[in-house]
Amino acid sequence: MNHSDHVALLRAGIDQPGGVWADFGSGTGAFTLALADLIGPAGVIYSIEQDRSALAQQARSLREQFPDTIVHYRVADFTQPMDLPALDVIVMANALHFHRRPEPVVQLLKSYLRPPGRFIIVEYNIEQGNSAVPFPISYPRWEELAQHCGFKQTRLLKTRPSRFLKEIYSAVSEG
Repeated sequence: MNHSDHVALLRAGIDQPGGVWADFGSGTGAFTLALADLIGPAGVIYSIEQDRSALAQQARSLREQFPDTIVHYRVADFTQPMDLPALDVIVMANALHFHRRPEPVVQLLKSYLRPPGRFIIVEYNIEQGNSAVPFPISYPRWEELAQHCGFKQTRLLKTRPSRFLKEIYSAVSEG
């Protein structure tokens, strides 16, 4: 996938520029860059990733491509409580599938959202995992999980074929 694919997966979940966002498990920043592109310099992004070198690479890319975007980089484990401002929207792309028990993670992340708050997830739309994606969250499973965690409405945003694992999807759940 390339930058335009990342943007396309998020676009329908972003109704206006600006706001306070967080990208949890941001890696080298593919979706953080897409966010910067979509929300513009009026927005603020918190990029949370455990790998310090991935965050450094991400910071370089963002400075080159979106120098006016405000991004706060946090080296942290998103499964543990952290000090964050109230967020308008959370993005989590290809990070939740590493957790056998995703519900406590989603509940913790939801606690950072100011009402009504939105959670945009990007995941592989499969039921059976493998060594790279051990605990996939298919769209039907995400709908159930989001509802159980207190989100009132979930909708599918976009799907895209994946040569790696059948299909990738994006969805937004609103609090």
